[in-house]
Amino acid sequence: MKSEFLLAFNEICEARGLSKEVVIDALKIALVSAYRRSVNTGNTQGVTVEIDPRTGEPTIYAEKEVVDYIVNESTEVTLDEARRGGYANAEMGDLVMVDSTPRNFGRIAAQTAKQVILQRVREAERDQLFEDFSAREGEIVNGTVQSVSGQNITIGLGRTEATLPKNQQVNGERYRPHDKIRVYVLEVKKTNRGPQIYVSRNHRNLLRRLLELEVPEIYNGQVDIKSIAREAGGRSKVAVKAVQPGVDPVGACVGMRGVRIQSIVRELNDEKIDVIEWDADAKNFIAKALSPARVAQVFLEEHPEQGKTASVIVPDDQLSLAIGREGQNARLAAKLTGWRIDIKSMMEAVQESLASLSHPAVDPTVAKDTELLERVEQILIKKEMGRPITAEDYIFMNRLVVGVEGRIVAARTASYEDIRQFRSEARKRVPAMAWKHTIDELDLPGRTHNLLLDNDVTTVGDVLFNLELGDDVFLKMRSFGDKMLEDLKDAAAAYKRKLKATAAITEAEPLDEAEVVEDLSEPASLAPIESQLLPEPELELTPEPVLIEEVSSIPMAAEPEEEGVEIFAAAIEALDKPQVPDLDDLSKSLLDTETVVPAPTSKPVKPLVTIVRPTPTDDRDDDSGRKKPKKGKELVYDENAGRTVVKRKRKSNRNRTWEDFNLEDFDEF
Repeated sequence: MKSEFLLAFNEICEARGLSKEVVIDALKIALVSAYRRSVNTGNTQGVTVEIDPRTGEPTIYAEKEVVDYIVNESTEVTLDEARRGGYANAEMGDLVMVDSTPRNFGRIAAQTAKQVILQRVREAERDQLFEDFSAREGEIVNGTVQSVSGQNITIGLGRTEATLPKNQQVNGERYRPHDKIRVYVLEVKKTNRGPQIYVSRNHRNLLRRLLELEVPEIYNGQVDIKSIAREAGGRSKVAVKAVQPGVDPVGACVGMRGVRIQSIVRELNDEKIDVIEWDADAKNFIAKALSPARVAQVFLEEHPEQGKTASVIVPDDQLSLAIGREGQNARLAAKLTGWRIDIKSMMEAVQESLASLSHPAVDPTVAKDTELLERVEQILIKKEMGRPITAEDYIFMNRLVVGVEGRIVAARTASYEDIRQFRSEARKRVPAMAWKHTIDELDLPGRTHNLLLDNDVTTVGDVLFNLELGDDVFLKMRSFGDKMLEDLKDAAAAYKRKLKATAAITEAEPLDEAEVVEDLSEPASLAPIESQLLPEPELELTPEPVLIEEVSSIPMAAEPEEEGVEIFAAAIEALDKPQVPDLDDLSKSLLDTETVVPAPTSKPVKPLVTIVRPTPTDDRDDDSGRKKPKKGKELVYDENAGRTVVKRKRKSNRNRTWEDFNLEDFDEF
């Protein structure tokens, strides 16, 4: 036998339409709140609840600290109790989850649990209703009129309510409480009080959904609804197309003896519905859309600015039927086809054709056919006399209208191709970035700015495009004068200059860093010192390489050996420092040479320093008759100077006086 808890639990789930998991979560949150209220503990303490799904018995676990002596029973537990509760490895100071289910909660805690449960259940119910009806947007639902308050009508949808606004009601329909109606779910909004549902009775998709319900071929996809034009409460037109071969789309929608369409008409309170077959040929489609009127000719004209226009010629007795009551039939046909329809009677078209015989686009065979023209004039006289017009008379008039007005419309349509080409070229001359910028970029006066916005000129691209089309585009705007046009042109020119300057900066190539920054990452190559330290002369000179060991042979004013050592040390120092070496010492040592050194140019010289240490020879010959090689210099690293230097040899001081000592010898001390 089920417990009272399970019975109440199942009743809540069924009555509220909620899942068991949602109700269980709400119950756990309520028990946690009741426990905190009962023991007066804070939200920082961890509390969990487990509910037995069979018996419904709850178990509350609270987080407590293991201590020696209990001061607060709601947050502390002894070590023995913690180990008996399943924590065999518990230590002092640990936090453990202990069974803390109270025997009873008390009145305040129970009231808190009740409020929490009700609140959570209501929130879950609202979320569930919102998900259900948001998934049914664009569908039909059955409802009951509950109340009529002001202009809005409240529709009961079972567990919730919907609103039928005034602008979504059908003129002529009267709604009374407890009336059963079908409505179209227009929009569902989520609010704090639950989902706000708006429904409609005059939406054209209401007719689409009713056709899907009543016509199985439409529901199964054998017949497709191409377009619907509806004036709720009056008349509607539906264009259908057969997707599966062998299916009559109009017959499937109407049904045997009109059974299917009549059920929809009754649902819409006797609204007239015209079902026509969709045609890919615009002329045939427009002629069918004007049914039940008969159409003689249709001339199509697509203007690049004014849009698509269809000139329809109908017999005189079909003119009122084609237009309809207060133009309803023509309006619905225009909505259904997407073409602006201009309807003329045959007599009116004939009179205009006779007046346009001199137009260069007229068919010359028709313009020079005197027999045809005389016959048409006789028909006009017959019409004025009130005599009936025969079918043969309509054939002659139709031939004249096709040869004159049809040719004029065709020529005008061909001329529109030039306009489209001109507009296409004008659009290409507008920078692509201009379409992304608003007219705020032009910094126009307030009056000019507002006039452009009123005429749907919102971007800089629109401004530049209309300026390319000509000044008349802006001058035709109301209250737009020449001074405003001049200011607009100046702002557009400034914008173009700004774009060009930005593009020039973007497209400019960056400076070659190899020409400005000297590359010192690669190792120095072997080359003469003169080629490293001095720029190449403009004259063709082939100076011999100056070797480190041969510097002593260059005539100098001071000791050549010591000067050579300084040059060698300077070369070694250049290897350690990534910068151009100081050439003062080297230039002094090379002043006596005959090498012509040109003036340095503005182009920086790369400080590549190369050291060559060959084995130089001495001028003295030994016993073998060969030159005796000179011993090379020994290099050492000077820690104080931080560079590599030539090791100096100490000379004996026996025969030297105090004046012979040079202070430079004691630099290293």
